[in-house]
Amino acid sequence: MTAPDTTEANGPTVTGGWRAVVSVLGEHGVQDAFGLPADDLDLLAALQDGDLRLVLCRDQRNALHMATGYALQSGRTGIAFTGKGPAVTNTVTGLLEARCSAVPVVMLSAGTAVEQRGAAAFQELDQLSVVAPLVKWAARVDAPSRLVPMLRSALLTAREGVPGPVYLELPDHLLGAEIPLRPAAEPSWETVLRPARLTLADDSPARRTLAGAARPVLLVGGGMRHANHGRALEELADRLGAAVFCTASGRGAFDESHPLFCGLAGLYLPEAAGELWRRADCVLALGSRLEETATYGWPTAIGREVPVIQVNLDAGEFHTDYAGPKVLAEAGALLAGELAAPIPRPAGAADWAARAAAVHTELHREHRERLAELAAEPRLRIPEVLAALAEVLPDDLVLVQENGLQDMWSYRYPLHQVGAAAGSVVPSEQTSLGFGAAAAAGVKAAAPERPVVALVGDGAFALFDADLPTLIEHRLGVLYLVLRNGGYGWLQSQLDQRVTPLRDYRFADPTVPGPGARELPGLHQFTLDDRTTLRADLEQAWKLCQSGHPVVLNVPVELTDALFAGAQAGGDFPVLTALDATEGSE
Repeated sequence: MTAPDTTEANGPTVTGGWRAVVSVLGEHGVQDAFGLPADDLDLLAALQDGDLRLVLCRDQRNALHMATGYALQSGRTGIAFTGKGPAVTNTVTGLLEARCSAVPVVMLSAGTAVEQRGAAAFQELDQLSVVAPLVKWAARVDAPSRLVPMLRSALLTAREGVPGPVYLELPDHLLGAEIPLRPAAEPSWETVLRPARLTLADDSPARRTLAGAARPVLLVGGGMRHANHGRALEELADRLGAAVFCTASGRGAFDESHPLFCGLAGLYLPEAAGELWRRADCVLALGSRLEETATYGWPTAIGREVPVIQVNLDAGEFHTDYAGPKVLAEAGALLAGELAAPIPRPAGAADWAARAAAVHTELHREHRERLAELAAEPRLRIPEVLAALAEVLPDDLVLVQENGLQDMWSYRYPLHQVGAAAGSVVPSEQTSLGFGAAAAAGVKAAAPERPVVALVGDGAFALFDADLPTLIEHRLGVLYLVLRNGGYGWLQSQLDQRVTPLRDYRFADPTVPGPGARELPGLHQFTLDDRTTLRADLEQAWKLCQSGHPVVLNVPVELTDALFAGAQAGGDFPVLTALDATEGSE
Protein backbone atom coordinates (compact mmCIF):
# COMPACT_ATOMS: atom_id res chain seq x y z
CA MET A 1 0.00 0.00 0.00
CA THR A 2 1.28 3.49 -0.83
CA ALA A 3 2.59 5.21 2.28
CA PRO A 4 0.92 8.49 3.26
CA ASP A 5 2.94 11.69 2.86
CA THR A 6 1.58 13.80 5.67
CA THR A 7 -0.94 13.75 8.46
CA GLU A 8 -3.55 16.46 8.85
CA ALA A 9 -6.08 16.96 11.62
CA ASN A 10 -8.53 14.78 9.70
CA GLY A 11 -6.04 12.02 8.99
CA PRO A 12 -3.20 11.13 6.59
CA THR A 13 -2.88 12.49 3.05
CA VAL A 14 -0.93 11.60 -0.09
CA THR A 15 0.19 13.83 -2.94
CA GLY A 16 -1.47 12.92 -6.22
CA GLY A 17 -4.80 11.36 -7.11
CA TRP A 18 -3.36 8.14 -8.48
CA ARG A 19 -1.37 7.49 -5.31
CA ALA A 20 -4.62 7.83 -3.36
CA VAL A 21 -6.30 5.38 -5.75
CA VAL A 22 -3.56 2.79 -5.28
CA SER A 23 -3.79 3.21 -1.50
CA VAL A 24 -7.55 2.68 -1.41
CA LEU A 25 -7.40 -0.30 -3.77
CA GLY A 26 -4.77 -1.88 -1.53
CA GLU A 27 -6.99 -1.26 1.49
CA HIS A 28 -9.75 -3.19 -0.31
CA GLY A 29 -7.49 -6.13 -1.14
CA VAL A 30 -7.25 -5.52 -4.89
CA GLN A 31 -4.37 -7.51 -6.33
CA ASP A 32 -4.63 -7.11 -10.11
CA ALA A 33 -5.68 -4.42 -12.58
CA PHE A 34 -5.67 -4.01 -16.35
CA GLY A 35 -5.26 -1.03 -18.61
CA LEU A 36 -3.26 1.58 -20.44
CA PRO A 37 -2.50 4.75 -18.44
CA ALA A 38 -2.70 8.37 -19.52
CA ASP A 39 0.32 10.18 -20.99
CA ASP A 40 1.42 11.62 -17.64
CA LEU A 41 2.23 8.07 -16.38
CA ASP A 42 1.60 9.16 -12.78
CA LEU A 43 -0.37 5.94 -12.29
CA LEU A 44 2.73 3.88 -13.04
CA ALA A 45 4.74 5.96 -10.58
CA ALA A 46 2.08 5.40 -7.91
CA LEU A 47 2.25 1.64 -8.45
CA GLN A 48 5.98 1.49 -7.74
CA ASP A 49 5.57 1.33 -3.96
CA GLY A 50 2.55 -1.00 -3.80
CA ASP A 51 1.70 -4.63 -4.38
CA LEU A 52 -0.97 -4.10 -7.03
CA ARG A 53 -0.05 -5.70 -10.36
CA LEU A 54 -1.01 -3.78 -13.49
CA VAL A 55 -1.36 -5.91 -16.61
CA LEU A 56 -0.26 -3.25 -19.08
CA CYS A 57 -2.39 -3.66 -22.21
CA ARG A 58 -1.93 -2.43 -25.79
CA ASP A 59 -5.64 -1.92 -26.46
CA GLN A 60 -8.16 -0.33 -24.08
CA ARG A 61 -11.01 -2.56 -25.22
CA ASN A 62 -8.95 -5.65 -24.46
CA ALA A 63 -8.21 -4.21 -21.01
CA LEU A 64 -11.93 -3.98 -20.21
CA HIS A 65 -12.51 -7.50 -21.54
CA MET A 66 -9.64 -8.78 -19.40
CA ALA A 67 -11.04 -7.07 -16.29
CA THR A 68 -14.43 -8.62 -17.06
CA GLY A 69 -12.93 -12.09 -17.49
CA TYR A 70 -11.05 -11.62 -14.22
CA ALA A 71 -14.28 -10.72 -12.41
CA LEU A 72 -16.26 -13.57 -13.99
CA GLN A 73 -13.68 -16.12 -12.91
CA SER A 74 -12.80 -14.83 -9.46
CA GLY A 75 -16.01 -13.21 -8.23
CA ARG A 76 -13.89 -10.22 -7.24
CA THR A 77 -14.07 -6.73 -8.73
CA GLY A 78 -12.14 -6.16 -11.95
CA ILE A 79 -10.19 -2.90 -12.14
CA ALA A 80 -9.37 -1.10 -15.40
CA PHE A 81 -7.37 2.08 -15.96
CA THR A 82 -7.43 4.30 -19.03
CA GLY A 83 -6.60 7.76 -20.32
CA LYS A 84 -9.06 10.34 -21.57
CA GLY A 85 -10.90 11.23 -24.79
CA PRO A 86 -10.48 8.49 -27.41
CA ALA A 87 -9.03 6.19 -24.75
CA VAL A 88 -12.43 6.26 -23.06
CA THR A 89 -14.38 5.74 -26.29
CA ASN A 90 -12.17 2.71 -27.01
CA THR A 91 -13.54 1.08 -23.85
CA VAL A 92 -17.23 1.37 -24.75
CA THR A 93 -17.56 -2.18 -26.11
CA GLY A 94 -15.89 -3.53 -22.98
CA LEU A 95 -18.27 -1.60 -20.73
CA LEU A 96 -21.23 -2.92 -22.72
CA GLU A 97 -20.02 -6.48 -22.25
CA ALA A 98 -19.37 -6.02 -18.53
CA ARG A 99 -22.84 -4.51 -18.00
CA CYS A 100 -24.64 -7.30 -19.85
CA SER A 101 -22.51 -9.96 -18.15
CA ALA A 102 -23.47 -8.39 -14.78
CA VAL A 103 -19.96 -8.43 -13.37
CA PRO A 104 -18.31 -5.89 -11.04
CA VAL A 105 -15.79 -3.75 -12.91
CA VAL A 106 -14.49 -0.34 -11.86
CA MET A 107 -13.09 1.76 -14.69
CA LEU A 108 -10.85 4.64 -13.60
CA SER A 109 -10.03 7.20 -16.28
CA ALA A 110 -8.12 10.41 -16.64
CA GLY A 111 -10.01 13.58 -17.57
CA THR A 112 -9.66 17.22 -18.49
CA ALA A 113 -8.69 19.51 -15.60
CA VAL A 114 -11.53 21.67 -14.28
CA GLU A 115 -9.82 24.92 -15.23
CA GLN A 116 -9.42 23.81 -18.86
CA ARG A 117 -12.94 22.57 -19.57
CA GLY A 118 -14.62 24.44 -22.39
CA ALA A 119 -11.32 25.92 -23.53
CA ALA A 120 -10.60 23.54 -26.45
CA ALA A 121 -8.36 21.42 -24.24
CA PHE A 122 -6.46 18.52 -25.77
CA GLN A 123 -8.66 15.36 -25.84
CA GLU A 124 -11.46 17.12 -23.98
CA LEU A 125 -14.67 15.08 -24.06
CA ASP A 126 -17.85 14.84 -22.02
CA GLN A 127 -16.86 11.36 -20.93
CA LEU A 128 -19.67 11.00 -18.40
CA SER A 129 -22.25 11.30 -21.18
CA VAL A 130 -20.40 8.70 -23.27
CA VAL A 131 -20.27 6.00 -20.61
CA ALA A 132 -23.38 6.73 -18.51
CA PRO A 133 -25.79 4.51 -20.53
CA LEU A 134 -23.45 1.53 -20.15
CA VAL A 135 -22.63 1.60 -16.43
CA LYS A 136 -24.44 1.36 -13.11
CA TRP A 137 -22.98 4.65 -11.90
CA ALA A 138 -20.73 7.31 -13.44
CA ALA A 139 -19.11 10.21 -11.63
CA ARG A 140 -16.27 12.71 -11.85
CA VAL A 141 -14.10 13.71 -8.89
CA ASP A 142 -13.42 17.45 -8.85
CA ALA A 143 -12.65 18.12 -5.18
CA PRO A 144 -9.58 16.34 -3.72
CA SER A 145 -11.49 15.63 -0.51
CA ARG A 146 -14.08 13.63 -2.49
CA LEU A 147 -11.74 11.18 -4.22
CA VAL A 148 -11.46 8.54 -1.51
CA PRO A 149 -15.15 8.40 -0.54
CA MET A 150 -16.20 8.36 -4.20
CA LEU A 151 -13.78 5.54 -5.01
CA ARG A 152 -15.13 3.55 -2.08
CA SER A 153 -18.63 4.21 -3.39
CA ALA A 154 -17.56 2.99 -6.85
CA LEU A 155 -16.21 -0.27 -5.41
CA LEU A 156 -19.39 -0.75 -3.37
CA THR A 157 -21.76 0.00 -6.25
CA ALA A 158 -19.95 -2.31 -8.67
CA ARG A 159 -20.28 -5.40 -6.50
CA GLU A 160 -23.50 -4.95 -4.52
CA GLY A 161 -27.01 -5.62 -5.80
CA VAL A 162 -26.90 -6.74 -9.41
CA PRO A 163 -23.15 -6.39 -10.15
CA GLY A 164 -21.98 -4.27 -13.05
CA PRO A 165 -19.42 -1.74 -14.25
CA VAL A 166 -19.01 1.72 -12.76
CA TYR A 167 -17.00 4.67 -14.01
CA LEU A 168 -14.96 7.16 -12.02
CA GLU A 169 -13.05 10.02 -13.65
CA LEU A 170 -9.96 11.62 -12.13
CA PRO A 171 -9.34 14.98 -13.89
CA ASP A 172 -5.78 16.12 -14.42
CA HIS A 173 -5.91 18.83 -11.73
CA LEU A 174 -5.83 16.02 -9.16
CA LEU A 175 -2.40 14.83 -10.36
CA GLY A 176 -0.52 17.04 -7.89
CA ALA A 177 -3.27 17.68 -5.37
CA GLU A 178 -3.07 16.75 -1.71
CA ILE A 179 -5.61 13.95 -1.20
CA PRO A 180 -7.00 13.11 2.27
CA LEU A 181 -7.09 9.33 2.67
CA ARG A 182 -9.74 9.33 5.42
CA PRO A 183 -9.23 5.72 6.52
CA ALA A 184 -12.17 4.01 8.21
CA ALA A 185 -12.00 4.06 12.00
CA GLU A 186 -12.85 0.36 12.00
CA PRO A 187 -12.19 -1.74 8.84
CA SER A 188 -15.16 -4.04 9.54
CA TRP A 189 -17.45 -1.02 9.15
CA GLU A 190 -16.79 -1.21 5.41
CA THR A 191 -18.34 -4.69 5.23
CA VAL A 192 -21.81 -4.86 3.69
CA LEU A 193 -24.14 -7.08 5.70
CA ARG A 194 -26.67 -9.11 3.75
CA PRO A 195 -28.96 -11.94 4.83
CA ALA A 196 -27.33 -15.36 4.54
CA ARG A 197 -30.68 -17.17 4.60
CA LEU A 198 -34.08 -16.16 3.30
CA THR A 199 -37.43 -17.82 3.87
CA LEU A 200 -40.86 -17.33 2.35
CA ALA A 201 -44.26 -17.43 3.97
CA ASP A 202 -45.85 -20.88 3.94
CA ASP A 203 -48.66 -19.62 1.74
CA SER A 204 -46.46 -17.68 -0.70
CA PRO A 205 -47.30 -18.22 -4.41
CA ALA A 206 -43.76 -19.41 -5.15
CA ARG A 207 -43.82 -22.03 -2.40
CA ARG A 208 -47.28 -23.31 -3.35
CA THR A 209 -46.41 -23.46 -7.04
CA LEU A 210 -43.18 -25.36 -6.49
CA ALA A 211 -44.77 -27.80 -4.02
CA GLY A 212 -47.51 -28.62 -6.52
CA ALA A 213 -45.19 -29.24 -9.48
CA ALA A 214 -44.85 -32.91 -10.45
CA ARG A 215 -42.62 -32.21 -13.47
CA PRO A 216 -40.39 -29.24 -12.57
CA VAL A 217 -37.53 -27.82 -14.61
CA LEU A 218 -34.69 -26.07 -12.79
CA LEU A 219 -33.02 -23.38 -14.92
CA VAL A 220 -29.67 -22.11 -13.64
CA GLY A 221 -28.67 -18.63 -14.81
CA GLY A 222 -25.51 -16.54 -14.64
CA GLY A 223 -26.57 -15.06 -11.32
CA MET A 224 -25.70 -18.41 -9.73
CA ARG A 225 -22.07 -18.32 -10.91
CA HIS A 226 -20.59 -17.83 -7.43
CA ALA A 227 -23.69 -18.66 -5.38
CA ASN A 228 -23.80 -22.48 -5.32
CA HIS A 229 -22.21 -22.86 -1.89
CA GLY A 230 -21.84 -26.41 -0.66
CA ARG A 231 -23.33 -27.73 -3.91
CA ALA A 232 -26.78 -26.61 -2.70
CA LEU A 233 -28.08 -26.52 -6.29
CA GLU A 234 -27.41 -30.21 -6.82
CA GLU A 235 -29.11 -31.01 -3.51
CA LEU A 236 -32.13 -28.94 -4.56
CA ALA A 237 -32.34 -30.79 -7.89
CA ASP A 238 -32.30 -34.13 -6.07
CA ARG A 239 -35.01 -33.10 -3.61
CA LEU A 240 -37.24 -31.68 -6.35
CA GLY A 241 -36.48 -34.46 -8.81
CA ALA A 242 -36.13 -31.67 -11.37
CA ALA A 243 -34.75 -31.83 -14.88
CA VAL A 244 -31.88 -29.35 -14.79
CA PHE A 245 -30.80 -26.96 -17.53
CA CYS A 246 -28.62 -23.87 -17.54
CA THR A 247 -28.18 -20.75 -19.60
CA ALA A 248 -24.88 -20.20 -21.40
CA SER A 249 -23.73 -17.74 -18.73
CA GLY A 250 -24.87 -20.11 -15.96
CA ARG A 251 -22.46 -22.88 -16.95
CA GLY A 252 -20.07 -23.80 -14.19
CA ALA A 253 -22.61 -23.16 -11.42
CA PHE A 254 -24.05 -26.70 -11.63
CA ASP A 255 -22.13 -29.97 -11.96
CA GLU A 256 -22.99 -31.11 -15.49
CA SER A 257 -22.06 -34.70 -14.71
CA HIS A 258 -25.08 -34.82 -12.37
CA PRO A 259 -27.59 -37.41 -13.65
CA LEU A 260 -30.43 -34.86 -13.81
CA PHE A 261 -28.53 -32.35 -15.95
CA CYS A 262 -29.81 -32.27 -19.53
CA GLY A 263 -28.00 -29.40 -21.28
CA LEU A 264 -28.46 -25.74 -22.11
CA ALA A 265 -31.89 -24.18 -22.53
CA GLY A 266 -33.13 -22.39 -25.61
CA LEU A 267 -30.95 -22.10 -28.69
CA TYR A 268 -28.53 -24.85 -27.64
CA LEU A 269 -31.09 -27.34 -26.31
CA PRO A 270 -30.20 -30.95 -27.22
CA GLU A 271 -32.96 -32.48 -29.32
CA ALA A 272 -33.44 -35.43 -26.98
CA ALA A 273 -34.20 -33.03 -24.11
CA GLY A 274 -37.03 -31.30 -25.93
CA GLU A 275 -39.67 -33.61 -24.48
CA LEU A 276 -38.80 -32.44 -20.96
CA TRP A 277 -39.75 -28.88 -21.86
CA ARG A 278 -42.92 -30.03 -23.59
CA ARG A 279 -44.05 -31.95 -20.49
CA ALA A 280 -42.83 -29.59 -17.76
CA ASP A 281 -45.46 -28.19 -15.40
CA CYS A 282 -43.25 -25.58 -13.71
CA VAL A 283 -39.95 -23.78 -14.39
CA LEU A 284 -37.82 -22.47 -11.50
CA ALA A 285 -35.38 -19.91 -12.95
CA LEU A 286 -32.59 -18.87 -10.59
CA GLY A 287 -30.51 -15.79 -11.44
CA SER A 288 -31.52 -15.45 -15.10
CA ARG A 289 -32.94 -12.56 -17.09
CA LEU A 290 -34.42 -15.15 -19.49
CA GLU A 291 -32.65 -13.59 -22.46
CA GLU A 292 -33.69 -14.53 -25.98
CA THR A 293 -30.91 -17.09 -26.39
CA ALA A 294 -32.03 -18.94 -23.26
CA THR A 295 -35.74 -18.95 -24.18
CA TYR A 296 -35.39 -19.42 -27.95
CA GLY A 297 -37.83 -22.08 -29.16
CA TRP A 298 -39.56 -22.53 -25.81
CA PRO A 299 -42.99 -24.18 -25.99
CA THR A 300 -45.72 -21.55 -26.04
CA ALA A 301 -47.21 -23.04 -22.86
CA ILE A 302 -44.17 -21.96 -20.82
CA GLY A 303 -45.05 -18.76 -19.03
CA ARG A 304 -48.73 -19.16 -19.89
CA GLU A 305 -50.26 -22.43 -18.69
CA VAL A 306 -46.91 -23.46 -17.19
CA PRO A 307 -45.74 -21.00 -14.49
CA VAL A 308 -42.19 -19.67 -14.40
CA ILE A 309 -40.91 -18.89 -10.89
CA GLN A 310 -38.23 -16.22 -11.31
CA VAL A 311 -35.71 -15.42 -8.55
CA ASN A 312 -33.63 -12.30 -9.13
CA LEU A 313 -31.94 -9.52 -7.18
CA ASP A 314 -33.63 -6.64 -8.96
CA ALA A 315 -37.13 -6.16 -10.36
CA GLY A 316 -35.62 -4.98 -13.64
CA GLU A 317 -34.17 -8.48 -14.10
CA PHE A 318 -37.59 -10.12 -14.24
CA HIS A 319 -38.92 -11.05 -17.69
CA THR A 320 -42.59 -10.08 -17.60
CA ASP A 321 -43.46 -11.99 -20.79
CA TYR A 322 -43.44 -15.12 -18.62
CA ALA A 323 -46.19 -15.41 -16.02
CA GLY A 324 -45.52 -16.95 -12.63
CA PRO A 325 -44.42 -16.02 -9.11
CA LYS A 326 -41.51 -13.62 -8.85
CA VAL A 327 -39.15 -13.59 -5.87
CA LEU A 328 -36.98 -10.52 -5.29
CA ALA A 329 -34.02 -12.07 -3.50
CA GLU A 330 -30.46 -13.28 -3.76
CA ALA A 331 -30.80 -16.81 -5.07
CA GLY A 332 -27.91 -18.07 -2.95
CA ALA A 333 -29.61 -16.88 0.25
CA LEU A 334 -32.87 -18.47 -0.87
CA LEU A 335 -31.00 -21.73 -1.53
CA ALA A 336 -29.54 -21.68 1.98
CA GLY A 337 -32.88 -20.88 3.59
CA GLU A 338 -36.23 -21.49 1.89
CA LEU A 339 -35.06 -23.96 -0.75
CA ALA A 340 -33.01 -25.95 1.77
CA ALA A 341 -36.18 -26.88 3.66
CA PRO A 342 -38.20 -29.99 2.74
CA ILE A 343 -40.51 -29.43 -0.22
CA PRO A 344 -43.58 -31.70 -0.52
CA ARG A 345 -43.51 -33.73 -3.71
CA PRO A 346 -46.73 -34.68 -5.51
CA ALA A 347 -47.49 -38.04 -7.12
CA GLY A 348 -45.47 -38.70 -10.27
CA ALA A 349 -42.41 -36.71 -9.18
CA ALA A 350 -40.22 -39.83 -8.97
CA ASP A 351 -41.18 -40.87 -12.50
CA TRP A 352 -40.22 -37.40 -13.76
CA ALA A 353 -36.77 -37.61 -12.16
CA ALA A 354 -36.26 -41.02 -13.74
CA ARG A 355 -37.16 -39.64 -17.15
CA ALA A 356 -34.71 -36.73 -16.76
CA ALA A 357 -31.96 -39.18 -15.78
CA ALA A 358 -32.80 -41.29 -18.84
CA VAL A 359 -32.43 -38.23 -21.08
CA HIS A 360 -29.04 -37.47 -19.49
CA THR A 361 -27.91 -41.03 -20.27
CA GLU A 362 -29.29 -40.86 -23.80
CA LEU A 363 -27.42 -37.63 -24.54
CA HIS A 364 -24.12 -39.20 -23.56
CA ARG A 365 -24.84 -42.31 -25.64
CA GLU A 366 -25.59 -40.16 -28.69
CA HIS A 367 -22.38 -38.22 -28.10
CA ARG A 368 -20.24 -41.38 -28.06
CA GLU A 369 -21.87 -42.59 -31.24
CA ARG A 370 -21.31 -39.25 -32.95
CA LEU A 371 -17.62 -39.24 -32.03
CA ALA A 372 -17.27 -42.75 -33.49
CA GLU A 373 -18.87 -41.54 -36.73
CA LEU A 374 -16.54 -38.52 -36.94
CA ALA A 375 -13.48 -40.70 -36.37
CA ALA A 376 -14.23 -42.40 -39.72
CA GLU A 377 -14.21 -39.11 -41.63
CA PRO A 378 -11.02 -37.86 -43.30
CA ARG A 379 -10.88 -34.44 -41.60
CA LEU A 380 -10.44 -33.71 -37.92
CA ARG A 381 -13.64 -32.15 -36.57
CA ILE A 382 -14.20 -29.68 -33.73
CA PRO A 383 -16.20 -32.07 -31.48
CA GLU A 384 -13.20 -34.42 -31.59
CA VAL A 385 -10.94 -31.57 -30.46
CA LEU A 386 -13.29 -30.80 -27.55
CA ALA A 387 -13.34 -34.46 -26.53
CA ALA A 388 -9.55 -34.70 -26.61
CA LEU A 389 -9.28 -31.49 -24.63
CA ALA A 390 -11.38 -33.01 -21.84
CA GLU A 391 -9.21 -36.13 -21.81
CA VAL A 392 -5.81 -34.42 -21.79
CA LEU A 393 -6.24 -31.37 -19.56
CA PRO A 394 -6.99 -31.46 -15.82
CA ASP A 395 -10.58 -31.52 -14.57
CA ASP A 396 -10.42 -27.90 -13.38
CA LEU A 397 -10.13 -26.63 -16.96
CA VAL A 398 -11.74 -23.23 -17.61
CA LEU A 399 -13.01 -22.94 -21.18
CA VAL A 400 -13.44 -19.36 -22.41
CA GLN A 401 -15.63 -19.09 -25.48
CA GLU A 402 -16.60 -16.72 -28.25
CA ASN A 403 -19.89 -17.00 -30.12
CA GLY A 404 -19.04 -17.37 -33.80
CA LEU A 405 -20.00 -19.98 -36.37
CA GLN A 406 -17.69 -22.85 -35.42
CA ASP A 407 -17.03 -22.20 -31.73
CA MET A 408 -20.74 -22.71 -31.00
CA TRP A 409 -19.98 -26.44 -30.81
CA SER A 410 -18.86 -25.93 -27.20
CA TYR A 411 -22.33 -24.65 -26.23
CA ARG A 412 -23.97 -28.00 -27.06
CA TYR A 413 -24.00 -30.47 -24.18
CA PRO A 414 -22.37 -32.99 -23.83
CA LEU A 415 -19.99 -32.07 -26.68
CA HIS A 416 -18.50 -29.94 -23.94
CA GLN A 417 -19.20 -30.75 -20.30
CA VAL A 418 -18.48 -28.51 -17.31
CA GLY A 419 -17.97 -30.72 -14.29
CA ALA A 420 -17.91 -29.75 -10.61
CA ALA A 421 -14.24 -28.71 -10.75
CA ALA A 422 -14.35 -27.05 -14.17
CA GLY A 423 -15.24 -23.53 -15.22
CA SER A 424 -16.81 -21.71 -18.13
CA VAL A 425 -16.67 -18.10 -19.30
CA VAL A 426 -18.83 -16.94 -22.19
CA PRO A 427 -19.76 -13.56 -23.68
CA SER A 428 -23.07 -12.00 -22.70
CA GLU A 429 -26.03 -11.79 -25.05
CA GLN A 430 -24.11 -8.96 -26.75
CA THR A 431 -21.52 -11.54 -27.94
CA SER A 432 -18.90 -8.83 -28.43
CA LEU A 433 -16.42 -10.04 -31.06
CA GLY A 434 -13.01 -10.63 -29.50
CA PHE A 435 -14.31 -10.78 -25.93
CA GLY A 436 -13.36 -14.40 -25.30
CA ALA A 437 -9.85 -14.03 -26.69
CA ALA A 438 -9.10 -11.09 -24.39
CA ALA A 439 -11.14 -12.26 -21.38
CA ALA A 440 -9.06 -15.44 -21.25
CA ALA A 441 -6.07 -13.36 -20.15
CA GLY A 442 -8.08 -11.96 -17.25
CA VAL A 443 -9.30 -15.45 -16.35
CA LYS A 444 -5.71 -16.70 -16.27
CA ALA A 445 -4.64 -13.76 -14.09
CA ALA A 446 -7.42 -14.68 -11.66
CA ALA A 447 -6.65 -18.43 -11.73
CA PRO A 448 -2.93 -18.78 -12.54
CA GLU A 449 -2.73 -22.45 -11.50
CA ARG A 450 -5.68 -23.62 -13.59
CA PRO A 451 -5.65 -24.56 -17.29
CA VAL A 452 -7.36 -21.81 -19.30
CA VAL A 453 -8.36 -22.54 -22.89
CA ALA A 454 -9.89 -19.99 -25.28
CA LEU A 455 -11.94 -21.43 -28.15
CA VAL A 456 -12.12 -18.59 -30.68
CA GLY A 457 -12.56 -17.95 -34.37
CA ASP A 458 -9.83 -16.29 -36.42
CA GLY A 459 -11.95 -13.16 -36.93
CA ALA A 460 -12.28 -12.65 -33.17
CA PHE A 461 -8.63 -13.54 -32.56
CA ALA A 462 -7.50 -10.87 -35.02
CA LEU A 463 -9.20 -8.18 -32.91
CA PHE A 464 -7.26 -9.32 -29.84
CA ASP A 465 -3.91 -9.85 -31.57
CA ALA A 466 -2.36 -6.56 -30.33
CA ASP A 467 -2.21 -7.91 -26.78
CA LEU A 468 -0.43 -11.20 -27.43
CA PRO A 469 2.81 -9.57 -26.20
CA THR A 470 0.95 -8.66 -22.99
CA LEU A 471 0.36 -12.34 -22.24
CA ILE A 472 4.00 -13.14 -22.95
CA GLU A 473 5.29 -10.38 -20.66
CA HIS A 474 3.01 -11.37 -17.77
CA ARG A 475 3.49 -15.11 -18.29
CA LEU A 476 -0.21 -15.74 -18.76
CA GLY A 477 -0.13 -19.24 -20.22
CA VAL A 478 -3.44 -19.31 -22.07
CA LEU A 479 -4.01 -22.04 -24.64
CA TYR A 480 -5.75 -20.59 -27.71
CA LEU A 481 -7.60 -22.93 -30.04
CA VAL A 482 -8.05 -20.68 -33.07
CA LEU A 483 -10.60 -22.03 -35.54
CA ARG A 484 -9.43 -20.74 -38.90
CA ASN A 485 -11.96 -20.43 -41.71
CA GLY A 486 -10.43 -17.34 -43.24
CA GLY A 487 -12.67 -14.69 -41.71
CA TYR A 488 -16.18 -14.27 -40.32
CA GLY A 489 -17.90 -17.62 -40.74
CA TRP A 490 -21.34 -16.65 -39.42
CA LEU A 491 -21.69 -13.81 -41.93
CA GLN A 492 -20.42 -16.03 -44.74
CA SER A 493 -22.99 -18.71 -43.87
CA GLN A 494 -25.74 -16.07 -44.06
CA LEU A 495 -24.41 -14.87 -47.42
CA ASP A 496 -24.19 -18.37 -48.90
CA GLN A 497 -27.85 -19.10 -48.12
CA ARG A 498 -29.36 -16.00 -49.68
CA VAL A 499 -31.84 -16.79 -52.45
CA THR A 500 -30.66 -13.75 -54.39
CA PRO A 501 -26.85 -13.82 -54.37
CA LEU A 502 -24.88 -10.73 -53.35
CA ARG A 503 -21.89 -10.73 -55.64
CA ASP A 504 -18.49 -9.18 -54.94
CA TYR A 505 -18.65 -9.82 -51.20
CA ARG A 506 -16.75 -12.40 -49.19
CA PHE A 507 -16.56 -12.76 -45.41
CA ALA A 508 -14.58 -16.00 -45.09
CA ASP A 509 -12.55 -18.31 -47.26
CA PRO A 510 -11.52 -21.63 -45.68
CA THR A 511 -9.18 -22.28 -48.61
CA VAL A 512 -7.10 -19.30 -47.41
CA PRO A 513 -7.37 -19.59 -43.62
CA GLY A 514 -4.62 -17.12 -42.83
CA PRO A 515 -1.02 -17.51 -41.67
CA GLY A 516 -1.71 -17.87 -37.94
CA ALA A 517 -0.57 -15.55 -35.18
CA ARG A 518 2.43 -13.28 -35.39
CA GLU A 519 5.81 -14.85 -34.70
CA LEU A 520 6.77 -13.51 -31.28
CA PRO A 521 9.53 -14.59 -28.89
CA GLY A 522 7.87 -16.54 -26.10
CA LEU A 523 4.78 -17.43 -28.14
CA HIS A 524 4.41 -21.01 -29.31
CA GLN A 525 2.06 -22.03 -32.10
CA PHE A 526 1.45 -24.94 -34.42
CA THR A 527 -1.30 -26.44 -36.51
CA LEU A 528 -3.81 -28.94 -35.16
CA ASP A 529 -5.14 -30.94 -38.10
CA ASP A 530 -4.19 -34.60 -37.53
CA ARG A 531 -6.28 -36.78 -35.21
CA THR A 532 -3.43 -39.29 -34.89
CA THR A 533 -1.30 -36.67 -33.11
CA LEU A 534 -4.18 -34.71 -31.54
CA ARG A 535 -3.65 -35.79 -27.94
CA ALA A 536 0.12 -35.53 -28.15
CA ASP A 537 -0.19 -32.00 -29.55
CA LEU A 538 -2.53 -30.98 -26.73
CA GLU A 539 -0.20 -32.50 -24.13
CA GLN A 540 2.73 -30.54 -25.54
CA ALA A 541 0.70 -27.33 -25.59
CA TRP A 542 -0.42 -27.81 -21.99
CA LYS A 543 3.16 -28.34 -20.79
CA LEU A 544 4.18 -25.05 -22.44
CA CYS A 545 1.23 -23.27 -20.82
CA GLN A 546 2.21 -24.66 -17.42
CA SER A 547 5.58 -22.94 -17.79
CA GLY A 548 3.88 -19.59 -18.44
CA HIS A 549 3.92 -19.56 -22.26
CA PRO A 550 0.81 -18.65 -24.24
CA VAL A 551 0.20 -21.18 -27.01
CA VAL A 552 -1.78 -20.81 -30.24
CA LEU A 553 -3.10 -23.97 -31.86
CA ASN A 554 -4.36 -23.13 -35.35
CA VAL A 555 -7.24 -25.43 -36.30
CA PRO A 556 -8.23 -25.33 -40.00
CA VAL A 557 -12.02 -25.70 -40.32
CA GLU A 558 -14.60 -25.72 -43.07
CA LEU A 559 -17.79 -23.67 -42.96
CA THR A 560 -19.78 -26.91 -42.88
CA ASP A 561 -18.12 -27.94 -39.61
CA ALA A 562 -20.63 -25.93 -37.59
CA LEU A 563 -23.32 -26.70 -35.04
CA PHE A 564 -26.04 -25.08 -37.15
CA ALA A 565 -24.56 -25.83 -40.56
CA GLY A 566 -27.71 -27.68 -41.63
CA ALA A 567 -30.15 -25.06 -40.32
CA GLN A 568 -31.65 -22.32 -42.46
CA ALA A 569 -29.93 -19.00 -41.87
CA GLY A 570 -32.07 -16.43 -40.14
CA GLY A 571 -29.95 -13.42 -39.26
CA ASP A 572 -29.12 -13.38 -35.55
CA PHE A 573 -30.30 -16.98 -35.05
CA PRO A 574 -30.69 -20.03 -37.26
CA VAL A 575 -34.29 -20.78 -38.20
CA LEU A 576 -35.33 -23.60 -35.89
CA THR A 577 -38.71 -25.18 -35.31
CA ALA A 578 -40.08 -24.13 -31.92
CA LEU A 579 -40.86 -26.94 -29.49
CA ASP A 580 -44.44 -28.17 -29.82
CA ALA A 581 -46.29 -26.87 -26.77
CA THR A 582 -49.43 -28.97 -27.12
CA GLU A 583 -48.19 -31.50 -24.55
CA GLY A 584 -47.15 -28.89 -22.02
CA SER A 585 -49.70 -29.68 -19.33
CA GLU A 586 -50.22 -33.43 -19.11
